[in-house]
Amino acid sequence: MSRIDEVRAAMVEAMKAKDKARKDSLSMLLSALKNAEIDKREPLTEEEADAVVKKEIKQTKETLELAPADREDIRAEAEARLAVYQEFAPEDLSEEQIAEIIRGVLSQLGIEKPSPADKGKIMKVLMPLVKGKADGKVVNQILAGMF
Repeated sequence: MSRIDEVRAAMVEAMKAKDKARKDSLSMLLSALKNAEIDKREPLTEEEADAVVKKEIKQTKETLELAPADREDIRAEAEARLAVYQEFAPEDLSEEQIAEIIRGVLSQLGIEKPSPADKGKIMKVLMPLVKGKADGKVVNQILAGMF
């Protein structure tokens, strides 16, 4: 079952349960997935669907962070939407798994003691390995901690 089918099925369940907030969130996610599929002009792969879900989560988090503190309606809606999107998000790599991948990249590049000057080389090889599986900020923090 494709991600679009999963989201559509969940949306139908939400409609039957008369859960308007969940239905609206699922509708927005379904729309984003369908638009990505239309842009690609063929069905999305699992990785591409994961990327769309992650993008929606990131945008919703930004909305939550930028919403004024006195606008509880916006904040509550964003938090509810985030909870729904998290159900369809892929599991992120743990910090230990990311560190293990970084150590593998370091050995592949022949770097025993990484320095800030090596960061560009390391990230160039590292990011394609963790794309869609880990947040770039977290990867950057873990790598910076190894210097």
